[in-house]
Amino acid sequence: MNFLAASAPAIFVLLWSTGFIGSKLGAPYIDPMVFLTVRFVAVLPVLILLMLSSRASTPRAWPRTWTAIGHCIVAGMLVHGIYLGGVFWAIKQGMPAGLSSIIVGLQPVLTALMAVLLLKETVSRKHWFSMAIGAAGLILVLGPKFDAGGSGITLTTIGAVFVAVLAISLGTVYQKRFAQQTDLLAATVWQYVGALLVTAPLSLTESWQITWSGELVFAMVWLVLVLSVGAILLLMLLIREGAVSQVASLFYLVPVATAVESYFLFEETLVPVQIAGMALVIGAVLTIRGAARKA
Repeated sequence: MNFLAASAPAIFVLLWSTGFIGSKLGAPYIDPMVFLTVRFVAVLPVLILLMLSSRASTPRAWPRTWTAIGHCIVAGMLVHGIYLGGVFWAIKQGMPAGLSSIIVGLQPVLTALMAVLLLKETVSRKHWFSMAIGAAGLILVLGPKFDAGGSGITLTTIGAVFVAVLAISLGTVYQKRFAQQTDLLAATVWQYVGALLVTAPLSLTESWQITWSGELVFAMVWLVLVLSVGAILLLMLLIREGAVSQVASLFYLVPVATAVESYFLFEETLVPVQIAGMALVIGAVLTIRGAARKA
């Protein structure tokens, strides 16, 4: 159990980073909001079956009040619906993935600020300095991928990604503050109901013409089982067990892991400046988590 707890952050980063890979595989065959809506609908029966078959999760663990259910739904709208919807929509409109990744990289800083303001968490100067180093490393990792000439860079697309980052930052804090005592599986079920309240209406503005290729099927299965079940449950567990600002620092590692995965899967290059940036990011996150263990 101690090994599982110690390895949970690394497993989360690895799983979460594959979301980009799955999205890239499926994107040519389906519109973004339709993709997310189908994904969220597919994950609900999986979670309910897990909930019903788990000895640790009983019917008593389900939220008993509409207030508790409402908190889970709001967290899901923020963490899943608005965050993923905003990023997917902006990229679909032509925003370069590199720029969207840099903006999303602001999440640890925004989450730490919200944790200080709303949860009264204490964030040390060393933590702030480490996050600044991590942000610098992230820019080095993503910089070579940044296409400054992309036609999709508009106030609307930039605004959509900023709203997405604010949503997941606020949702992380909201989850810690208001949905702390709810069973993880039960809370996640209601979170995806909240996510559907965002993406399902928006999907009606898109084409529901889906090309069920092998790549799309693989991407959908992967995103449902590995991301929407495995990674999300790990994220909820990490939020429950640790300080929000500490958990948020893990998101600095996600683009690093994705860059390495893209190198092996899509033959994308890794230049020396990116490798140097990876070292900065990893060092910053290890410093933050090392300080957390000593506290």
